[in-house]
Amino acid sequence: MARALDPDMFDPVCPSGAMPVQIGDKWTAMVVLCLEDGPRRFSEIKVPLRRVTPKVLTQTLRAMERDGLVTRTAYVEVPPRVEYELTPLGRTLLTLIAAARAWSHDHLPALLEARHAHEASL
Repeated sequence: MARALDPDMFDPVCPSGAMPVQIGDKWTAMVVLCLEDGPRRFSEIKVPLRRVTPKVLTQTLRAMERDGLVTRTAYVEVPPRVEYELTPLGRTLLTLIAAARAWSHDHLPALLEARHAHEASL
C-alpha cells in the first residue's frame, strides 16, 4: 500500500526556497571552492571558471554576498582592487560540497549509465 504524500510537502513558505545552493546551481559551489584557500580577486576567480561569463559571475558573487557567504572588500588604490573572501558561514558549505563530491565519485558512473540507457530508449 502506497504511503500518502504530505499535502504541505511543498508549502510555498517552506524555507528551502531561501537555500543559497540550489540543486543545479552551477557556479556557487565552484566559487566556494575557488575561495577555499583565501581571498581572491574577481579575475583570479574567473580563471578556473573559464566558462562563466563576467555577468553571471558577478550575479553569483552578489547573491553570495547578500546571503552572507562572502565578503567583498574594495581597496582604495590605483588601480582599484576588490577581493572576495568566504565568511565563516560560507566556509560551512565546504563540508556539503565535500559530501556531494564524494557521492559523485561513488555514483557518477551509475548515473551516467542510467542517462545513457534512458536516452537510448527514446
